[in-house]
Amino acid sequence: MRFVTYLARRVVGIAAVMVGVSIITFAISHVVPADPAVAALGDHATPAQIVEFRHQYGLDRPLVDQYVLYVEGILHGDLGTSIRTRRAVADDLRDFFPATLELSLSALLIALLLGLPAGVWSAVRRGGIPDQVVRVVILAGGSLPIFWLGLIVIGVGYFQLGWFPGGGRIDAFVAPPPTRTGLYVVDSILAGDLDALSSSLRHLILPAVTLGYFSTALVARMTRASMLESLGQDYIRTARAKGLRERVVVWRHALRNALIPTVTILGLTFASLLSGAVLTETIFSWPGLGRYATASAVSLDFPAVMGVTLLAAVAYPLANLVVDIAYFWLDPRIQRGG
Repeated sequence: MRFVTYLARRVVGIAAVMVGVSIITFAISHVVPADPAVAALGDHATPAQIVEFRHQYGLDRPLVDQYVLYVEGILHGDLGTSIRTRRAVADDLRDFFPATLELSLSALLIALLLGLPAGVWSAVRRGGIPDQVVRVVILAGGSLPIFWLGLIVIGVGYFQLGWFPGGGRIDAFVAPPPTRTGLYVVDSILAGDLDALSSSLRHLILPAVTLGYFSTALVARMTRASMLESLGQDYIRTARAKGLRERVVVWRHALRNALIPTVTILGLTFASLLSGAVLTETIFSWPGLGRYATASAVSLDFPAVMGVTLLAAVAYPLANLVVDIAYFWLDPRIQRGG
């Protein structure tokens, strides 16, 4: 029951955040000094065409009425119609979001598999050569611009070595797997399509490494700092005094407490990956949400921009919710209500 109450408070907080986000995004999209009707129809559109366009998309109504209609649409799963693609924004997001989700999950997996052990290793070997190597990698990961790293990765992996394709999600001569989740790798496995699996993995590696490098450095830095703090605690000295093996002391006792701030970073990193993969998707021609958002912003497609913003805004509270649930199981003080 305590967990249900804990979860209910977080869900109420998410609802309040979403109301605020909807108001802010709606206001900002209408403050921009540009006419979406002219942007969509072109400079040579007649006044009659512009009036008809504004009436069709409800742009001639008072702002309060537009916001009410916008909220009603959200509650019914209707995010409006894209001015640029002439499709429902929800359908566009449904088509583009799986590509960004697959890329973000892959980048997060790389950060978890590499950053967590590196941070632990660096803390255990503090002051040694492994620690110095990890600290250099961490410093580089936080300093290198992602667009520069992406160009280097594609230049070496595609142009110089020819090991990986240059862009896209799958080879042109390979049929995409039947859509079940929208994630090509997962759908290929479910369909047993080895050709699609091989092609999608080869296309995924370079952008995932590019996007995941910064996250790997961030996770390693946080894990190292948390592990150093945990290894200096009295309970660690007690565990060692009892004769426990060093591996048990590090991975079972120290790491569990060190994971709490690391989990926070992982949650926020995943949300930022979902909403901030624009440069990576552009460099690798990845047909995801970032490219869709960029094209929509350039064409002043307000419904699409608001839809993408709302989706990105949802990602952060949901990531925080997952982090809070992880806190509940990692920290006994929360379970006791402390």
